[in-house]
Order: sequence, then C-alpha cells, then structure tokens
Amino acid sequence: MLTLALPKGRLAEESIELMLERGWLSGRPDPDSKELIFKDAKGKVRILLVRSQDVATYVEQNSADAGIVGWDVLLEGGYDLLLPLDLGIGKCRLSVAAPKGWSLSSGERKVRVATKYPNIAKEFFLKKGINCEVIKLYGSIELAPLVGLSDCIVDLVSTGATLKANNLEEIEIIMESTARLIFNRSSLYTKRAEIGEFLDSFSALEKQL
Repeated sequence: MLTLALPKGRLAEESIELMLERGWLSGRPDPDSKELIFKDAKGKVRILLVRSQDVATYVEQNSADAGIVGWDVLLEGGYDLLLPLDLGIGKCRLSVAAPKGWSLSSGERKVRVATKYPNIAKEFFLKKGINCEVIKLYGSIELAPLVGLSDCIVDLVSTGATLKANNLEEIEIIMESTARLIFNRSSLYTKRAEIGEFLDSFSALEKQL
C-alpha cells in the first residue's frame, strides 16, 4: 500500500478525482469526516490529509511515500525529493499585489512585503535590485497592506476575486504554479513495483498536457 500525502482543500479534490479516474481509489473520503487518514477499500492507497505547506515535509521525512503539492511550495522549501510529473491541476500564479496606484517603482527605499513565501519574494526583489523587508504571515495576507503592515504582498492568485474584494491589484506575476507528483527517495527502492505502477498511470496524463 502506498501512503500519499495530499493538501486539504481544492487540490485534494482534484487529486482524488485523478486517482478515481485511474482506478487507484474506489470512492472519495467522507467530506464531513474529521479523520486525517483515509484507507481506501481497494487497499492500494492510504491518504494523509495535511496542510499544503506540510505535504513535502511528510514525503521528505518518509512519513508518506508520495504526495501532490504545488510547484510554489516546492520552490519555496527546496526539498530533497523526486519530482517526476507535472499533473497540470491546481493552476494558479504567485504574484505581487498592492493597493491601486502602487508600483514597483514607487520610490520607497525599502519595500515591505507580506508573504508566506519569504525565499521566493526575497529572490524576486533582489533580481529587481529592490531592497525589501519580508514580513512572514501564515494567512489573510491581503490584510497587511490595508492596515499599513506592508506596502505590497506576494501571494497565490487564482481568480483574483479576493484581491478585488480588498481593493488590491496584481502588479506582476512571479511564477505560474501547478501541482506536482513527488516521491520519497527511499520509497522508490522499498516500494519500486507500487511506485512504478502508480507513476505509469499518471505518465499518460503528462503527455496530454
């Protein structure tokens, strides 16, 4: 049995749909259940439902054999993992956003940036030659510039509705992100047959993208 770490929320739903289509699951986990471990009746996969930022850690530390996680999370964390496939789901972008009228050339000597992606944000502003102070937050990032905590934010954008609702606008896209299928390095040897079968069932998907 493979242990697969999935991020809670929309990406987990899209991932489960893919596994249903490929015969790895016989049904969906109960959405009303508070259990964080789901064992499918087919006995092929055990699913761990964790925070998106924790998926790669569970896989890297061998608590899960594989996982599905956004490219943004992987780049931010610099994990030691095998990254064989882009699944093409969970599409979004990591962008700089700020109150209307603000721009990257607004003239501040040091730009204050609120984000949960400090490494990516620092690298982006460094390449721009802009001195920045990164303020790490874990949620409600859009609130920071509204109350004067930061000048701008670096955060994921999907539809842009949350930015619009808070009178913020997208300034520049840093990167596009989709979900990647990742594997623990030691699991590749201890569960070679299972991982090979799992990987083959998703390889056809990548060729379609």
